[in-house]
Amino acid sequence: MAETVPVRCPACHREHRYTAPAYPCACGAPVAPRLDRHGVATPVSHRVWQDDWVTVRCRSCGRGGEWPRPEVGCSCGVVMRVPVMDAQSVAEQDDATGQDATPDLDTGADRRDTAAAPAARPPFHSVTIRTALDAVTATALYLRWLGYQGVRRADQRPPSGIGLAARGVVAQVDPAVRPATLRDVECLWLTAMTESSNCLYFSLTGYTAEARSRADALGIPLFVLDLTGTPRPVNEPAGALAGTENRAP
Repeated sequence: MAETVPVRCPACHREHRYTAPAYPCACGAPVAPRLDRHGVATPVSHRVWQDDWVTVRCRSCGRGGEWPRPEVGCSCGVVMRVPVMDAQSVAEQDDATGQDATPDLDTGADRRDTAAAPAARPPFHSVTIRTALDAVTATALYLRWLGYQGVRRADQRPPSGIGLAARGVVAQVDPAVRPATLRDVECLWLTAMTESSNCLYFSLTGYTAEARSRADALGIPLFVLDLTGTPRPVNEPAGALAGTENRAP
């Protein structure tokens, strides 16, 4: 059941009712951050990547993942971060209620750090894309769905878009209104080479003909994110990775 807490604006003192959104884990179970009813909401004065995400553990399979930090906007114009419980507080609460938030896991498919076989994957569930952050969230979900664990912000910032990384892979999320260019694809490939990793590209508006041709030559999987947050394979490497022969136009 979704958790709802009162949130008071620190500027105008209006009280809001906030319900934590649930996101799908790679196992298919809904995951939502545990809200702190006794915490105080804080205004967002400037954006920092680390502050926009919070670590949440799935209570069904035990996976830990980075999810968007809860926020709510007030009619006075202030955007507030909703307080969440830290891992220790969650564990103490679960102990008190007799629930186990960190079940034992097998050392099989759930812990692998490389792409999973298509037959072992549940259906992919994403988030509707309304903002650039939604596009990043959808891509992070898809990388986890493919079997990559520990998805995080990439160490090297790409020339355009936002970089994500996990063990053995770097990915570029491009929410721009223009198609990704040849230079974008080549820069991603060079970054992957320096880190001895595979690479994937996710774009909201597609790719130029030169970019697609170069990606095919280099074996880079290209995806287009539709507004439902579902990545659609654009070329053969992407189709093979996703385990489907469907291609985006």
